[in-house]
Amino acid sequence: MSCICLPGYQLIPHKGKHSISCKKCPKLLPAVTQDGWNCIMCPLGAIIDNNGRCQCPSGQILVEKTYTGISLLKAKCVTCNIGSPSFSIPDTSENNGIVQTGGMCFLHRPKDLTSSVITDIVYGQGLKVSSAWFATHLKASAIACLRFANLTACQAVGNMCVMIMNSIDMATSPNDACTLYDTIFKKTVSLGNTHSIPSWRINLPWLYFDTQYGFGNRLIDQESFQTIYHFKSSIHMELQFILAKYDAHGFFLQWEKATGGTLQLCPDTLPRLNIAYIFGVTYQQSCTLPVSKLLSKYDKNHFYDIYILYKGEDGEDRLRAVAIRNLNLQHNGKFVNRDKRMPTWYLTRRFFLVDTLSGREMNLDSQPKAIRVASNIKISVMLLPNTLPGKVIPPMMTISYTDIQIQNPDQQTVSVSFSVEYQMDLITAFQNTKIALGFLSGLSAICSMIKTATWKKRAGSPMIDIPTVLKFLLFYAGDLANTFFIVTFGTGIYWLIFFKGQRVVSVLLPTPNQEIHFICSVASAFTLKFIQLLHKLGNQLSVDIFFIDWERPKGKIVKSIAGGGDIKTAPAPVSIWRTYFVANEWNNIQTIRKINPIFQLLAVIFFLEIAGFANLTTMDPYSKLTSSAESSAIPSSRILRFGVATTIWLLVGFMQIIFCASIYERFVEDRISQFIDVCSVSNISVIIFSHKCFGYYIHGRSVHGHSDTNMEEMNLNLKREAENLCGQRGLVPNTETETFQIFITSKLREQYDKIREPLNWIRSPGHLVNNAEDAVEQRMKAYNTTNRFLGSFIDHALRDMDYIVQDKLLMERIIGMELHEPIDKTIFYNDERLSFTDILYYGNEETLLIFDMLFFCIVDLATQNFFFASFLTYVQQKLFQFIRNAAGRKNLAAKTLIDERFLL
Repeated sequence: MSCICLPGYQLIPHKGKHSISCKKCPKLLPAVTQDGWNCIMCPLGAIIDNNGRCQCPSGQILVEKTYTGISLLKAKCVTCNIGSPSFSIPDTSENNGIVQTGGMCFLHRPKDLTSSVITDIVYGQGLKVSSAWFATHLKASAIACLRFANLTACQAVGNMCVMIMNSIDMATSPNDACTLYDTIFKKTVSLGNTHSIPSWRINLPWLYFDTQYGFGNRLIDQESFQTIYHFKSSIHMELQFILAKYDAHGFFLQWEKATGGTLQLCPDTLPRLNIAYIFGVTYQQSCTLPVSKLLSKYDKNHFYDIYILYKGEDGEDRLRAVAIRNLNLQHNGKFVNRDKRMPTWYLTRRFFLVDTLSGREMNLDSQPKAIRVASNIKISVMLLPNTLPGKVIPPMMTISYTDIQIQNPDQQTVSVSFSVEYQMDLITAFQNTKIALGFLSGLSAICSMIKTATWKKRAGSPMIDIPTVLKFLLFYAGDLANTFFIVTFGTGIYWLIFFKGQRVVSVLLPTPNQEIHFICSVASAFTLKFIQLLHKLGNQLSVDIFFIDWERPKGKIVKSIAGGGDIKTAPAPVSIWRTYFVANEWNNIQTIRKINPIFQLLAVIFFLEIAGFANLTTMDPYSKLTSSAESSAIPSSRILRFGVATTIWLLVGFMQIIFCASIYERFVEDRISQFIDVCSVSNISVIIFSHKCFGYYIHGRSVHGHSDTNMEEMNLNLKREAENLCGQRGLVPNTETETFQIFITSKLREQYDKIREPLNWIRSPGHLVNNAEDAVEQRMKAYNTTNRFLGSFIDHALRDMDYIVQDKLLMERIIGMELHEPIDKTIFYNDERLSFTDILYYGNEETLLIFDMLFFCIVDLATQNFFFASFLTYVQQKLFQFIRNAAGRKNLAAKTLIDERFLL
C-alpha cells in the first residue's frame, strides 16, 4: 500500500505533493533509521541487516532518538534501565517506570496498554496453550501501535487477533489480542479512516467489516459490479481474486493471485485448481492431509486480505473487498456466524490457512502443541436480485477452522475441502412451486373424491364409513404422488433448460442446501407412489375370477355302480385340460408389461453414461456431452441429475410403449389379444370381479359349439372362421366385441357368494368338514354349481337375473364412473379398450414406469451413481414381480377352484 526505498536509501518528502523520492545514504552514515526518513551510523557491536537498518545484539534495544525526539547521528544499543535514552520514551516527566517487552522499552502508563495481557489460547476440546509468540510480541506490538502508530506493529496486533478467530469478549477476555485491537481502534479515531471506510482506521489493518456487531444485512445492500457476467463465449469469464499477503510480524510481502492453488490446501494439477475461478462453475475439492506435511510446509504463518478485481465505469481496474464469514468467531461467547440469519453475522477481512505459530508453548522454535487448519473454505457468489441479468453481489468467503492437538504428526490426519458455489434468491421460485403444488393437490383431491365415489358404487357401499375414508386416502396418495412428480419433473427440466441454455447470467442453480425442498418433494413422490403401487397390488391379488366352461358332453358313457353291480348311463365327462390351459395362460400374463424392463435400464444407462448425457448434470453453465480431467472437480446438481434421468427414462419408456402398440403387438406378438383368442378357441369365458358389484367379462364361447376335439377338426373350424363361414365371436349376435365391463346387481352377487359360501367354511377354523375327501368334494360341487350358474346367467336363462349390453356415455368414459346403477338388470358395457388389464401389470404401466423411475432417481440422489441405481432398480423389479406372481398364483387357484399344482 506504499512505496519502499531500497536498502541504504532514505525517503525524501516533497511537501505539498503526492510523490516521494529516495536518496542514497552517505558512507559516514550508511544505515537507515527504522522509520526510513534519516541516515544514521550504527554503534559498535551492531550490524546492518538486509533492509539497511541497524540491528543490536540480543538483549539490547536500538535507540535512534533522544527524549525530545531529535534524531541522533550515531545510534546506541542499550538495555532497558530507568533513565536510559530510548526512542520509545518521548516524555521523561511521566516516567513512572520502564516496561521492557518484545525487545523494546516503554514508559509505564497504568491507564494504557502496559498492564498484563492474555497470552493463553484456547483450542478445541478445552485445550489451553500459553503461546510463546503472544507472550513475546502481543504487548509490545499493541503499545507500539497505539503510541507511535507503527504500521508493522499494528499489522502484528491484527494478525494475532486473527489467530484467535477474531473473537471478542469484553467481559471474560479484556486484554486479549482482539480486545486490544478494539481499544486501539477506539483511541485512534483522530487519525482518520482509510478510503473513507469507517471500520478501516489509518495505520490499522482492516479486520472487521463494520465497527458494530452484525453486518451481514448491510453487505447485501452494496452495489453490484459493473461487470456483466455471461456464458457461452470462447473465453471463460473468471472471478479474479487478488490477495494481499502478510507475514506474522506484520510485514507486507506481496500481492498474489488466487489462481495456482494459493487458497487450496489439497494438491492437484493447475488446470483442476484454476477451474474453481471460472465464473458459473460450482467447484468442490476435498482431501485428507497428514499433519506432518502441514507442519513442514506451513512452518511460517501467512495472512491474507482478499479482494476481487473488476472493471469500473471508467474501464479501469478496481478492487472490492471480499467479506470473510469465520464460523469459529465468537462474540461474547456465542458462535454468531453459525446462525442462519445473515443480520447476526460478524464479518471479517483477514484470514490464514494454517497456524503453526501460536500453538508453540515453550519457545518459538519448538514444535507446536496445537495447530489450526482452515479445513473448509467456501466462496459464495450470489446473483443480485431484482436487477438486470449478469449482475452479482460481491462474493463472500466462509471459513471453518479445525483445531488439532499434536500428538503423533506422522499418524494424524485432517480432512480439508475447498468449494465455490453460486446462488440466487429462490423465494419467488419456492412460492411458484408452492402455488403449483397447492393447485395440483386440489385437483388431485377432486380426482380422488371421484375415484372414491366410483369405488363406493362398484363396491355397493351406501354409507361413508372408515373403509371409505381409507380408500380416499389411498386414492389421494396415488394422485398426490403424480402431483409431486409433475412439479419435481417440471423443476428439473426448468433448471436444465434455463441454466444450461442461458448466455447472460439470469438464473443460478440452487445450492445443495437449497435443494432440500426438492429432495423432500422427490422423496414424497416416491413414498406416495409406493403406497399407490401396494394398493394396486392388493386389489389385483384379491380379485374374484372364474373360468366358465361352455363345453358340453359328447354322448353318454356306461358305467357300473360300485358294490351293486348295476349298470347305468351318464354324460361323458368334459376335459378339464382346456380350463387348466387357459388358467396357465392367465397366470403367465399377470406380470407382462408394455415395456421391457431390462431394455429400459440398459437404454437409460447407455444414454446417461455412454452417450454422455450425465455430463449435463454438472454444476457449470456449459452443455457438453464429453467429460474432461477437470470436470471431475465439478459436482453434479441433484436437480439436474433428476431432470436428465427422468427425461431419458420417460422418453425411452414412451418409445417402447409406442413401439409395442404400433409395431411389436401388431406384427410380432400381442399377448393380451392372444389370451382372448385362446379363450375363444378353448370355449372358455372369463368373468372377473374386481369389486363386489363390478368386474370384467371376456366372452370366450366358441362359435363352433365345442373345442374338445382333434387337430383335424380344430384346423377345419379355424379355416371356416377365417373364411367367415360361421358366426362371429361377440356376445351379441353379429358383433365382434368379446370384452366387457360389467356392473352387476346386488342380487346376482348375493347368489354368487351363496354358492361359494361352503368354501369359506372349509377354510375357516373349526369348520365341520374335516375329511380331505369331503373338502375336495365340496370344491368340485362349488365349481360345477358356479359354472352352471354363470353360464345360465350369460345365456339369459335366469329370469330374475338378466342383463343388457350397451355403450358407455362420453361423460362416463371421461370421469371413469358409471352414472346408472344396475337395479333390476346387470349392465354389460362394451369395452374395446380391454380395460380388464387394469388388474394386471399390463394395464398399470404408467404407475410401474413412474415408480421404477422414482426408485432409480432416489437411489441415484443418495449415491450419485447411475450404475448402482440401475442395479438396485432391477433387483426391485424382480422382487415385486416374484411377489406378484406367487401371490397371484395362489389367488387364482383359490378363486377358480383349480388345483395350484396344475399352474405352471
